[in-house]
Order: sequence, then C-alpha cells, then structure tokens
Amino acid sequence: MVRYAGLREQARAGIQKLSIEGRTPAEQVQEIEVAVDALTTDQQACWKELREDLRKEQIDVLALSDLKRSDMTWLKDRFETQIFPILTPQAVDPAHPFPFIPNLGFAVAFQLTPDNGGGEPMVGLVPMPAFSSRFIRLPDKKSGELRFVRLESVIAHFQKMLFPGYESQGHCVFRIVRDSDIEIEEEAEDLIAEFEILLRQRRRGRIVRIHLDSDGPKTLREFIAREIGAEARDVALMDGLLGMKDLSGLIVKDRPDLLFQSFEARFPERIREMGGDCFEAIRAKDILVHHPYESFDVVVQFIRQAAQDPNVVAIKQTLYRTTLNSPVVAALIEAAEEGKNVTALVEIKARFDEETNLRLARDLERAGVQVVYGFIDYKTHAKVSLVIRREADGLRSYTHFGTGNYHPVTAKIYTDLALFTADPAMGRDAGRLFNYITAYKDPPEEGPKLEKIIMSPFAMEDFLIAQIKKEERAAKAGKPSGIWAKMNSLVDQDVIDALYKASRAGVPIRLVIRGICCLRPGVPGLSETIQVKSLVGRFLEHSRIVCFANGETLPSPEAKIYMSSADWMDRNLKRRVEALVPIEVPTVHRQVLNQIMVANLNDDEQSWEMNSEGNYARIHPAEGESGFSAHRYFMDNPSLSGRGSALVISEPPRLAPRKRERKSK
Repeated sequence: MVRYAGLREQARAGIQKLSIEGRTPAEQVQEIEVAVDALTTDQQACWKELREDLRKEQIDVLALSDLKRSDMTWLKDRFETQIFPILTPQAVDPAHPFPFIPNLGFAVAFQLTPDNGGGEPMVGLVPMPAFSSRFIRLPDKKSGELRFVRLESVIAHFQKMLFPGYESQGHCVFRIVRDSDIEIEEEAEDLIAEFEILLRQRRRGRIVRIHLDSDGPKTLREFIAREIGAEARDVALMDGLLGMKDLSGLIVKDRPDLLFQSFEARFPERIREMGGDCFEAIRAKDILVHHPYESFDVVVQFIRQAAQDPNVVAIKQTLYRTTLNSPVVAALIEAAEEGKNVTALVEIKARFDEETNLRLARDLERAGVQVVYGFIDYKTHAKVSLVIRREADGLRSYTHFGTGNYHPVTAKIYTDLALFTADPAMGRDAGRLFNYITAYKDPPEEGPKLEKIIMSPFAMEDFLIAQIKKEERAAKAGKPSGIWAKMNSLVDQDVIDALYKASRAGVPIRLVIRGICCLRPGVPGLSETIQVKSLVGRFLEHSRIVCFANGETLPSPEAKIYMSSADWMDRNLKRRVEALVPIEVPTVHRQVLNQIMVANLNDDEQSWEMNSEGNYARIHPAEGESGFSAHRYFMDNPSLSGRGSALVISEPPRLAPRKRERKSK
C-alpha cells in the first residue's frame, strides 16, 4: 500500500534512477511481484495445513454443503435477522455504475440471469459489511465441536434474497488494495486541513492489487478488473482464503488449552514499596521497565501522578501512536485542566494513525494543552515524557525515554524498554529536544547541543559509525572488542558498511534483527565474524538496544549500552527525530546487557539464524538438551532494576554455543 505503490508510480513516470542495489523502479516492481506471488502461494498452503490441524482439534471451517438441515434453518434465521439488514446489494448496469470499493474492502460479485428467461443478464455486487464477523459460529453440538462458516459463502448462498427474480450463474469474492501513501505539500498553509483532505483521498487511492477468488467465472473476474480500473499486473488470483487477518476470528475462549497460558504483567516492586510514589522511586535510582513483562500501568501512573501533583508545574509529551481512549492522553487533559503547562507533540504523520492522532489533538487542544505537530518533512519518532516538579532544592526534572509507543494495547504484546530517570542532564537534554521541535518551522542545519543523549537526524548515524570504528581499532590492536545489537530492521548502508569493515578486522558482532536485514552475515572475507538471528515468538520483539565492548569482552560492566526508538534505517537516522539514550546506572546496565541481551542471544526455541545468502534456518536445542526461551525466561524472572528490597540476581546463563537445524524460512 505504500512502498510498492510508490515504486509503481515511479515506474509509470519512467524514472530510471537506480536503487542502492542497482535496480530501476520497474525492475524492483517486477522482483517484488515474483516474491509476493511465492509468499502468497506458501501462505495459502500454510492455511490448508492449519485448517487440518484445527479440524483434528474439533475446530472446523465448513462449507455450506456440509451442513445439516437444522444448521441451515438456524443460519437462514441468522442471515435474515443479523446480516441481511446491513447488506446493500447493488446492480451494475448503465444506470448503476460500478460502486466504489474502499481500500482493503471486500465484496461478492454475482453473474445473474433473470428467472423467467427474459430480460438482460446483469452483474450484482454485495460489499461485505465492515465491523461484522468474517466467520459465523454455528450452534455448538454435544460433541463439543466448534463449527464456523465464512460470511462470503453465506451471502452467496442467500443470493435470491438479495437479488429476487435472478439466478446466480456464478459468483466471485474479491478484495481491493489501494495506494495509501500520503504526500504533503511543503507549502501547505494549514497542515491539519491538508491532512484531512489527504485522508479522504487515501480511501480512493489508485488500485495496486486486486485479489480475486480463482473459482469465480473468468468472464466475471475480467468484468470486475475492468470496471474497477485495474491493470493486468494488479490482478492476483487466490486459491484459498482472502484476507488472512480475519483468521483471528477463529480464536475463541472455549479452548483455553490451545491458547497461550495467561500472563499477568508485574508492577515494579520498588514503586510499590514507596507507596506508589513514582517520583520518590525514580529519585532513588533509575528504573528500567521491560514491557510487556512489566505493566504499562507504570507509565500511565507516572503521567497521572504528574497530573495530580500540585508541585508539578509542566509536562511535555510526545505521542506517535496511541489509542482514542488513551489513558496517557486522559492524564494530559487532566493536567491541563488543573492549570499545569502541558505540551503534547502529536505526530500526525504516523502512517495509518493520522486520523486517530488528529482527533486526539483536537481533544487535547480543547482542554488547554499546547499541541505541536513537528516538522513537515521529518517525523518525530522519539518517545519522551518530561515532568518538571518544584521541590525543596528547586525545579527537578523526571524523564521517561521509551523504545516503543505510548500505546496501552501494543504494550501488552510488544517487547519494549521504558527508562525512568531523574538525572538532571537527561532532563535538560529532553527539554532541548522538545524545544528544538517546537521552536523551529524548518529543521536547522545543526541540532541542539546535548549532554548525554544522541539525536537524529543530526548525530546518531555518525555516532554509531564512530563507535563501530572504535571497536574495529581495538580488534586491529589485538584488544577485546565486540558489538551486540537488537532492533526491528537493519537497512542503512553506511552503518552496514561500517559493520563489514569491523568484521574484517575481527570484531565479533551478534545481531538480533526481527524483520528486515540487508546485511549478509558469514560471507568469507567480508562478514565472517557477524551472526544474525531473528526471534519470533509469543511477543513481538520491538526494543532497540546496542552494546559496544569498550575494551572488554562482552558482557562486561565497562560496555557502553544504549537504547533507542530508532532502527538502523535510512529514514530513522536521516529523516526522523529520534533519541539514543545511554544506560549508565549499574543495575539497569546489568539488566539490559546481562539479562535482556544475553537471553535474546541464548534463545534456541523461537529463533532463526540467517546465512550468507539471506535465508534463515530454525535454531533448535542440541539433542538431549532442554531449550531456552527468552520470552518464558522474562515471564518467570522479574527485571533487576525495579526489584527494590526483593532484589535477587536472576540473570540467564552465560552465552551458549549456537545450535541450529538447516531448514529454510
């Protein structure tokens, strides 16, 4: 919807500019389409296997032809009372042009002929209703079997109720994917008005893909593609299920034995021991909260306490992604209504969250919050909350830096770090970061002078490369060296080149990259000392951490440790406002390095290792050994920095040798 769509537009415009790997936009489009077709084929094969596994567990997605008469009687009543009233059948003929189908919209098309044999045939269309379940659950049997039917098959079966007087000669389910990129005019006089217009236009973006059920009549498929305005390369025939995301509707509470065991996030003991006073706990020592193993409630409590504390005079907050009913936003509104100086930096360019952020911004402004939208060209992706409190010795700052969003839903399934500190230098740096964003119409050539944190788009890439080169020099001098890093994506070519040079010098480099990785490990003469793994399990790995050996062998108390909201991508390092935050307090340092990073590197139950060709092999425990799951370890072992008087050393075992099975991902 975004990057591929952008390449398509470049190809249409005849742009011949080569990418980093030497391909034109048209060549990239062609390779993407080949890869997507292969992935889609694998996806449908996976669904067929999964459907069989579900069937063995007495969970079945049935065809209507499999149902008994009693089931059909129940289904007819359900259709008439719950589904039919919200459907809008539409004829497609000269008087009724093909209706608009929004992005990711589903519809069922029918090839219809009159019952009496007279009159003209026509095409009928039924858009699938939003906010209705894709899978309809049938009444339970005594056997305990859970049975479902698909909404589109029910609509097709009751076609006569939708188009009385017509007989269906075949039907076809299809799904639309549209270009959803938003391009902002730099000369826009009113950014908010511009976004409101662009969001309306997004729904009508150009077609980039139309998924059609391969079982549909060929003439009907061709009619749909022609009427919708699709090009030949937009058409993808699907032999199976369209819209895999809807499979979540099959997850029901009736089978707790097939679900992950319930997990209740912990709350830092140190804050609880201090009567829930976040400020007192943070003053005593920095606290690192590890989501989702530790509750997001501590972040909410921090901001809520600031809102209610009469000694707090100012709160500054970045908001990139959150929810419409966000408790963080509610606390900011409460603070503003209490008369505090509240500033919210709302990033309305957060893709696919623009509409939510606009609505939140209006709510905040109505409450008296000073809302700032950042720069037109740069997204503000840094996750920072700054509280200024009047205390006996003057004003004191309390700062929260995060690797993830202030989002109460994703905080339950994304692994992220949240650092709370009363370090005055950190507070001053956070204040400078906010002032940099609020005080300039366009980004100045140089960023603010900072004491501890490193900020993109000005200094982060250069800083990272300088640290990598420092490890390279140590290796060349025969001294201990090493780099550990964890992130979502590694794409930036300058950083990758620096890592290759460090590897050639002999620096041991271990990377945990969940998603895109453009570096190739283990290439003779280039990256022989680099290992790359991806950890995919119950939780989505989202935290960004980098560790430099700094003259000792990792893990070491002398290592330099940083956390960030930024992946090592060109956009994060060059076109976003991001923060790279040092981890200095010994307990927090040990938690991030010896606990979090070692556990991620040790994991052999839910990890895949990349080879020199960019393919992945599943890592498995050695024969006869029990495996190690990082997610299970963190669920069972509290973090170090929030333990308070209950502190017990609970670090994972030292790094284990790699264990893997050669099987392509």
